[in-house]
Amino acid sequence: MRRMRFSLFAAVALTVAAVWTGVTGEEPDPAAAPVDEGAAFVVLAGGCFWCVEADFDKVDGVLDTVSGFSGGDVQNPGYKQVTAGGTGHKEVVKIVYDPDVVSFRTLIDYFFRHVDPLDAGGQFCDRGEAYKTWIFVQGEQERAAAQAAKADAARILGADIVTPIEDFAAFYPAEDDHQDYYMKNPLRYKYYRTACGRDRRVKALWGDAKS
Repeated sequence: MRRMRFSLFAAVALTVAAVWTGVTGEEPDPAAAPVDEGAAFVVLAGGCFWCVEADFDKVDGVLDTVSGFSGGDVQNPGYKQVTAGGTGHKEVVKIVYDPDVVSFRTLIDYFFRHVDPLDAGGQFCDRGEAYKTWIFVQGEQERAAAQAAKADAARILGADIVTPIEDFAAFYPAEDDHQDYYMKNPLRYKYYRTACGRDRRVKALWGDAKS
């Protein structure tokens, strides 16, 4: 997770959200969580969110990454609840970026080249609904760009891409111990990533096309 410098607008929004929660006892709509002024965000599911977060933190123009859950019908789910199945949620990462530095389409191309978009049952050693690949879009422009990236990936791999493209509805942050996991627990993370075979499979699948 890259820590953002929140604008005055974002700071005010956070204050309003805190006041709203205190007055009403309700959590603010997670789909409306503020981002820095001038920034944009995309929510992507690519298997283990620790790994997706680590991959996207390397991209120029990415300002912040937050591990969480999206795509289900349960509000404020926890990690154990999601990974046990039945909520419909996927492990996702909310990627906040500067569109003047990196485009939405570039992020989607990068995403495809760091997952196995041919696997409909999960990702690498992680199986089940929570670990499927997914792209959550906001508006027709993003949908068209994601579909074009998906078509290019299918052409390069010579196979059908199983990654769905769906309208974004809500994002729920995961517990604190899952944020920045690869930095907080580097040895455990490295062991997990290697044992899970993520990089081996991506390299075998994409070869020189991986960027």
